[in-house]
Amino acid sequence: MPSLFSFLDMNATVLAVSLAVFLLAGFVKGVIGLGLPTVAIGLLSLVMSPVQAAALLILPSMVTNGWQLATGGAFLALARRLWGMLVGIVVGTLAGSGLMGVDGGRRAIVILGLALMLYAIAGLAAWTPSVRPGRERWWSPVIGLLTGLVTAATGVFVIPAVPYLQALGLQRDQLIQALGLSFTVSTLALAVNLGQGGAFSGGVGWASLVVLVPALLGMAIGTRVRGMVRAASFRRAFFIGLLLLGLHLAWHITELAPW
Repeated sequence: MPSLFSFLDMNATVLAVSLAVFLLAGFVKGVIGLGLPTVAIGLLSLVMSPVQAAALLILPSMVTNGWQLATGGAFLALARRLWGMLVGIVVGTLAGSGLMGVDGGRRAIVILGLALMLYAIAGLAAWTPSVRPGRERWWSPVIGLLTGLVTAATGVFVIPAVPYLQALGLQRDQLIQALGLSFTVSTLALAVNLGQGGAFSGGVGWASLVVLVPALLGMAIGTRVRGMVRAASFRRAFFIGLLLLGLHLAWHITELAPW
């Protein structure tokens, strides 16, 4: 059996950090319905390369997003409506193969930091864009392609997919299912991307299985807490935390040579 530590190349302290990160990421997803990859990749990038962090994410993301996708009864209707975006996500993610590993992942960390900052600022500003129905068929492939490229470079697939889906004016249950559909396709495309680069060698499957446990536990706790705290207050704290994390990650730009 491949060793968990041979993949992570880390000591017990970093393993403990990874477990804690996925517990927190699952908790956030349980409370607000998204944020697992954002929190997990953002925090894990402080202690390991983005490629390792993204590889760890695959199984927890597939399981939690699969559950989210299964809720609601609009799967086929959403798939028909969003097929252009979904195809764009796959194309963008596969076209960006190798972006995450450039310069040992330093540029990916900077891009991730900037993406988190933009996402946090939009959330704190309560930015609610709208897309007119006549333009949706043109915007969907573009948004999907951009989301795929960001996914390939950072392992995070919320920008710009989440703001776009929110702009479509979907009902709450449909929006949750649409997010699950987008995240599931993004995770599958990312898995293919990472697999082509050999990121799943050395026991990554076992490592991803291990961190699935705290992710599910955190999600269960977050689901219970959802009804006990004001969603608006939690979202505000969540976005402030993302903004600070993004600033910290983006600070690495001072260490980079000219692009």
